[in-house]
Amino acid sequence: MADDQQHKVLFWGIVGALVMRGLFILAGVTLIQRFEWITYLFGATLVYSGYKLLRQGETEIHPEKNPVLLMFRKILPVTNDYEGGKFFVRRPGLYATPLFVVLLVIETTDVVFAVDSIPAVLAITLNAFIVYTSNIFAFLVLRPMYFALAGMMDIFHYLHYGLSVVLIFVGLKMLGAHYVQIPTIWALTIVIGVLASSVLASVLRPERK
Repeated sequence: MADDQQHKVLFWGIVGALVMRGLFILAGVTLIQRFEWITYLFGATLVYSGYKLLRQGETEIHPEKNPVLLMFRKILPVTNDYEGGKFFVRRPGLYATPLFVVLLVIETTDVVFAVDSIPAVLAITLNAFIVYTSNIFAFLVLRPMYFALAGMMDIFHYLHYGLSVVLIFVGLKMLGAHYVQIPTIWALTIVIGVLASSVLASVLRPERK
């Protein structure tokens, strides 16, 4: 993929993520304010995500098996080669290009992250502005750092356990919000402590190759 194609996918990927997360946050805040039981659904989602991450080992990712991509290919044909910086071409009839397929896979993958990250922030505050800006800050900072973080996962091999514990903790916090009130400072201290402990454990007990 050429540099101009990469820049175009990156630009529209960021735009799509900003719009999608904004809609997700508005929907989440509105649902929680109107239907308090939605909090339990969000909490259960986080607990399940944490449990899945806890059980997850070395897994291979197969983008070509993405269900959204498979469904899209049934609706619209895809050209075999890139067509410059175009997402769609006519020859005859409308065809999508592999460049659009790349963008589609990126956006559907971001939906998975949004499902975890947005309810986690909503467990702390229902202020839509704070939730949106914190999500966007994390999104814009972490996306360029992706490859560095991917390499660090091999070094900090216990980090995914810490992340799973954090997700489960936040989910349980949402589930028990009406019964046990945990101050925000305590919750943040627990999250930082769990992550720091997982990093420290990785350093003290390196993974044997």
